[in-house]
Amino acid sequence: MTHPTWALGCEDEVWWSRLAQPEQHCWTDAEATQKLQELTPATDDPDPKALACYGLLVRPGRPQADQMWLRLVAGRPVSAVTIAFLAWCSAQLAAQGFTALLLIWDNASWHRSQAVRRWIRQHNQQVKWGAEGVRIVVCHLPSTSPWLNPIEPKWVHGKRAVAEPDRLLSADELEARVYAYYGCESETPLVMPKKVA
Repeated sequence: MTHPTWALGCEDEVWWSRLAQPEQHCWTDAEATQKLQELTPATDDPDPKALACYGLLVRPGRPQADQMWLRLVAGRPVSAVTIAFLAWCSAQLAAQGFTALLLIWDNASWHRSQAVRRWIRQHNQQVKWGAEGVRIVVCHLPSTSPWLNPIEPKWVHGKRAVAEPDRLLSADELEARVYAYYGCESETPLVMPKKVA
């Protein structure tokens, strides 16, 4: 990308499971027996089985390095949470001096919803008339082609890095590991409105 005030952003959502173990590869002796431990929560465990997370892989262009921005969700990805995440990303980019976000994302229902499309249209109009934020230009990926989104491999490597094979992590431990792996500051989770719950 050659425009210095535009950022390329690849957005996606992911679930960080406390129970499911990611696929791991390792070298072992031919005679060794593989032992997999099934992780099960206690019946009185108050933590959710998985944490939903929004992520944006920001590629600002040379000489700046890629950045990974994360926001966990209290709930699941829905249109209202997507709008909150986009507003947060817009403010972050504007604070860094950017004027536009070229946003690459998939065709999830909460990306294509009327509410999100309407918000982006209104947001861009407000930015055009001097409001704080960056213009958002959406580029949808073709259906069923997640491998085209550069953020997808980052999720796979992150899941392998934060996994704990011997014990069940608490939600707080998992959250801390995720933020530490990607070098992000912990942010307040986005909250899903009760109306859609």
